[in-house]
Amino acid sequence: MTKKILVIGSSGQIGTELVEGLRERFGNDNVVASDIKEPQSAQSGPFAMVDAMDRRGIERVIDKHGINEVYLLAALLSATAEKDPAFAWKLNMESLFIILELAREGKLKKVYWPSSIAVFGPTTPKDGTPQHTVSEPSTVYGISKQAGEQWCAYYHRRYGVDVRSIRYPGLIGWKSAPGGGTTDYAVHIFHEAIKNGAYTSFLGPETTLPMMYMPDAIRATIDLMEAPTEKVKERTGYNLAGFSFNPQQIAAEVARHIPGFKMSYAPDQRQAIADSWPRSIDDSAARADWGWKPDFDLRAMVNEMMKNLKR
Repeated sequence: MTKKILVIGSSGQIGTELVEGLRERFGNDNVVASDIKEPQSAQSGPFAMVDAMDRRGIERVIDKHGINEVYLLAALLSATAEKDPAFAWKLNMESLFIILELAREGKLKKVYWPSSIAVFGPTTPKDGTPQHTVSEPSTVYGISKQAGEQWCAYYHRRYGVDVRSIRYPGLIGWKSAPGGGTTDYAVHIFHEAIKNGAYTSFLGPETTLPMMYMPDAIRATIDLMEAPTEKVKERTGYNLAGFSFNPQQIAAEVARHIPGFKMSYAPDQRQAIADSWPRSIDDSAARADWGWKPDFDLRAMVNEMMKNLKR
């Protein structure tokens, strides 16, 4: 059976690069991108306008293109979600239920739904956060991700739905703008450094958080979806780690490329969110179960970001 993939929320920070990665691996025509807004750049394959909360619209796209796998990326992220908690909960949960139900009814063979380190909270162990640990999130985004993880596990256990998930750390990429998360400073810093030689971070200098370069995140996502079913042991969300750093450390790396770069700090409401999250993640389950291993560390990531953004 030909793999036919639908990516819902394809215009976001992850979606933009995931569609590219999937098309490279499975062919342009086998990957349908979809979002509620038209893509900004020309598409190399099919695109469908669809709202993640419109079950009928999604079914039409599935039927039209013979879709058998869905990557559901539509969500309101941590900082943005705090401005409209009720809508964030509605979007994040309703979209997931629609896809889980379609899979339960046999219309989909496999589902990918992203989780996040936001499922962890102030009571979670901060360093080397284990796969199974205390999870008491303090943001609406984290609450929706924690609930979503449990629904994924429930649909797998009760109905045999093949749903897979990763708890992403902060993601850094150059191909699209970040979407309103607490770790966005680590993308903004590059743009501001190149344009103005200075940046004001909305997190304090010593706020250490787990991060990952986007190509690693995309590869991990596709590798998890391609892993044999018996190797996927976690049906909530897999811990995934790249490297951890704080604003001070990334500023020092940026200054290697932009002499005289000045970093200043003005922590805002996002600081409290960051303070509730882990500093580093134990991802030994992902490494053992399906062979996860990152390619990039902080220095390699900064080198790549600088090279691509300056171009």
